[in-house]
Amino acid sequence: MKFGILINEGPYQHQASDTAYLFCKAAIAKGHDVSRVFFYHDGVNNSTRLTEPPQDDRNIVARWSKFAEEHSVDLVVCVAAALRRGIKDEVLAPGFRISGLGQLVEIGIEADRLVTFGD
Repeated sequence: MKFGILINEGPYQHQASDTAYLFCKAAIAKGHDVSRVFFYHDGVNNSTRLTEPPQDDRNIVARWSKFAEEHSVDLVVCVAAALRRGIKDEVLAPGFRISGLGQLVEIGIEADRLVTFGD
């Protein structure tokens, strides 16, 4: 099965990003395809390399970057939501790219299921 993922919440204010990450890992482990993760609303905060969690905490941004590299997953950040929050290409973590809502529409059409995490 081909999954598209939509994340609407930030990395440390809500469980959505952690749950989405674990869902993606489990889906791939079971042989499914996760071709794109789209970050929208406060979810765009998952993409900034300026995030520096304490050493004893999980680094959600780094986890997404590593996941994208290991599994060739497209991490797309909504341009309008990113700019509203001061996120530009210069501050993106590795593996993330900024694009428009057309990328969300495209994965919604191509995927068997579009799974949303966060409000």
